[in-house]
Amino acid sequence: MEEAGTPTPQPERRIDAFRRTHLANERTYLAWLRSGLTAVAVGLAVAKFLPDLADAGVSWPYVILGVGFCVLGVLMMVAGIHRLRQVNRALSRGEFGPLDERVATQIGALTIVLAVATMAVILLDR
Repeated sequence: MEEAGTPTPQPERRIDAFRRTHLANERTYLAWLRSGLTAVAVGLAVAKFLPDLADAGVSWPYVILGVGFCVLGVLMMVAGIHRLRQVNRALSRGEFGPLDERVATQIGALTIVLAVATMAVILLDR
């Protein structure tokens, strides 16, 4: 039963909120893809361009790091696709689909490891 003085949400507002939520999910998905593509671009730069800029004597550490960034990028794109589907399923049930903390932690940890390793290779290659 409805309490006195409590307005009933209008159907148009519910539909608008539903649309906004789906559009926000799409924007988040596109952000995952952009971040993944950025990691791939960083991988290319680290593997192909950084050794020349650093006048590195040995290029294999840069290639390994570059491949690592490319793997990170692919993982981010896969996570984005999974996340889009997970949130869409939750929304269709009227629920919230939180980000899996393990996925966030693993992607974050890999990002940190690659960044620190890149700095170490640059500093040690002097």
